[in-house]
Amino acid sequence: MAVKETEVVSTKWLENMSFESEINGHKIIIDAKEEVGGQDKGPRPKPLMLAALGGCTAMDVISILKKMRVEVKNLNVIVEGELTEEHPKYFHKMHVIYEVEGDHLPMDKIEKAVSLSEEKYCGVSVVYRKAMEITSEIRIK
Repeated sequence: MAVKETEVVSTKWLENMSFESEINGHKIIIDAKEEVGGQDKGPRPKPLMLAALGGCTAMDVISILKKMRVEVKNLNVIVEGELTEEHPKYFHKMHVIYEVEGDHLPMDKIEKAVSLSEEKYCGVSVVYRKAMEITSEIRIK
C-alpha cells in the first residue's frame, strides 16, 4: 500500500458545541442538539459518516454507469446507520439503498456498477467494511 496523498480537514471551535470544518475549501458547520448544549446549527458528526459513504458510492456508481452507457434519470443513495445502545455509541451496521430511476434499465449493469463501487473503488466503503457490517439493495423506480 503506497501512500500517495494526505487529506487535511481543519475543525475550529466557534461557540458552545458548534464547530466549523473546512473540507476541500468548503466550510461546513457541525453542531449538537439543543438538549446537549448545542444550537442545532448543522449536522452531527456521526451522520456525516453516512453522507461520506453515500456520496462516495454514488459518485462511483454514476461514473461507472456512464462508462457503461447506461442512462439513468436519477440516482438517490440512502444510507441507514444502526448505532449501538451503549457508550461509546458507534455504527455497527450500515445499509445502503440505491434508488435508480430510468427507462429500460439493465439490472445486470446496475448490479455490476454497485459491486465495483462497494468492493473496488469506494475508499469510504472499504474502510467502513473493516469496522462494521455493510449491506445494500437496489431499487428500480
